[in-house]
Amino acid sequence: MRKILITGGTVFVSRSLAEYFVGKGDDVYVLNRNNHPQPEGVTLIEADRYQLGEALKKTEFDAVIDVNAYTAEEIRLLLDALPAINDYVFISTSAVYPETLPQPFTETQVVGPNRYWTSYGTNKIAAEQVLFERVPQAYILRPAYIYGPYNNAYREAFVFDCAKEKRPFYLPGDGSQGLQFIHIEDLCRLVEGLLSTKPEQKIYNVGNEAMISIKDWVTAGYEAVGEEVSFVQVPDTQNQSQYFSFPNYQYELDVAQQTAIIGKTKDIKEGLTESWKWYRENEAVINKRDYLAYIERELSKEIN
Repeated sequence: MRKILITGGTVFVSRSLAEYFVGKGDDVYVLNRNNHPQPEGVTLIEADRYQLGEALKKTEFDAVIDVNAYTAEEIRLLLDALPAINDYVFISTSAVYPETLPQPFTETQVVGPNRYWTSYGTNKIAAEQVLFERVPQAYILRPAYIYGPYNNAYREAFVFDCAKEKRPFYLPGDGSQGLQFIHIEDLCRLVEGLLSTKPEQKIYNVGNEAMISIKDWVTAGYEAVGEEVSFVQVPDTQNQSQYFSFPNYQYELDVAQQTAIIGKTKDIKEGLTESWKWYRENEAVINKRDYLAYIERELSKEIN
């Protein structure tokens, strides 16, 4: 039994990781402000990341899984508060790769500003740098778009809403833009693999082996709901982020290093079916955006 600290623990990625390692028989602690229901089987350390004080000093953890650090300062505060540091996994982001690099992005390429992700990416770069300076044995994960049960972002949930209302889907251009996803269960499996085998490789891109076009992803989402999709093509002159869940930016990660640890990832149609099953009972927790209002106001009359 490992003693594992997970930052967060109540929302999507951190909650999934907490439940996953509880299910593996580990002694899981979660660090959060206790503003949301806690997963079953965890020990809560109730504290604000910016005001940790002595909250962590009494316990030495075999591993820390840091899900919700977004800046270098947040990394420093947590490291300063821990009595000792053994294994450490930081969930960073693929937004650290400049859009100008050749693709697919590999873990050995330089990191830098990306105009699509702006300060989110550069803040994560700074966090990675501080972590490696102080914990050179740490693992850093750079995931593509994460999906699956507990996802409170308005991504697959938006497709499900359109499907259950039998709406035509307003498609960016011809729908050929590629997206790369990773199911939350596969991310959990990778973290487990790293903690169990402790490979020499320290940075891992995280994503499905193959990309999927927007059109095929939306079609699979409708199929998960049990509906057939019809499309309305939206000209490229429109701001895609106003009516769709992803920006007009295609990028691909090389995930060979990940594959060496966990093998094949979950089929996206299976994953979306799981997401739909969860969403039917948990719609209220989704951070919905006003895509449909924008479509009705700006697109429906102009295009139709």
